[in-house]
Amino acid sequence: MTPFDANSEPLPRRLRDGLERLASVLKADQWSAANAVGLNPTQAHVLAFLAGRGEAGLRVKAIAEHLGVTQPTATDSIAALERKGLVAKGPDASDARAVAVKVTQAGRDAVKAIGLSTMATDTALARLSAAEQADLLLLVVKLIRSLQLAGALPEQRTCVTCRHFRPNAHPGADAPHHCVFVNAAFGTRHLRLDCGEHETAEPSAQAATWRAFTEASAPLQTNR
Repeated sequence: MTPFDANSEPLPRRLRDGLERLASVLKADQWSAANAVGLNPTQAHVLAFLAGRGEAGLRVKAIAEHLGVTQPTATDSIAALERKGLVAKGPDASDARAVAVKVTQAGRDAVKAIGLSTMATDTALARLSAAEQADLLLLVVKLIRSLQLAGALPEQRTCVTCRHFRPNAHPGADAPHHCVFVNAAFGTRHLRLDCGEHETAEPSAQAATWRAFTEASAPLQTNR
């Protein structure tokens, strides 16, 4: 019997390689969905980001920082979206001298059309069991937080960084976590990655919340 090669590439490297392959499929999905409404992926990303930010809109700098693109790239994408009538510029709610970019109704319709697109990744994820989907979401949350702490990602509107989140407030229950904002219990599969009601907790509170979230849970938590 040929011995197993224990000296193969380290597991983190193989995981990264796998994620890169998944990313290539996601990119292809994004191109297909964006093209269906006459956009490129960056424009679609900007539009979806703005659609989730309500009526106030955001400044170009904030859009660029959150999406991890240069300000000129964000400016070009916003200009193209404005020409198509999908976004509009107006005074910033917090400073009338500044300009905020807001999504229009036509823009919201485009975001909805993109969301309804059938993607290969959606089909693949749907084939995972409910428990596997919850486990994967938990791992994604952990990766996002690690990248955010490393400065590789800007602040994300996730449950685990929100001041309304109470992890494992109901130990032993099918829905162990609690959201103070809506005063409701929920499980791992309902963790948000981009919540409109998100309010950033102080760093010390975030650290305490994360400890409570991870220490009271198994490495893979499949509670709903």
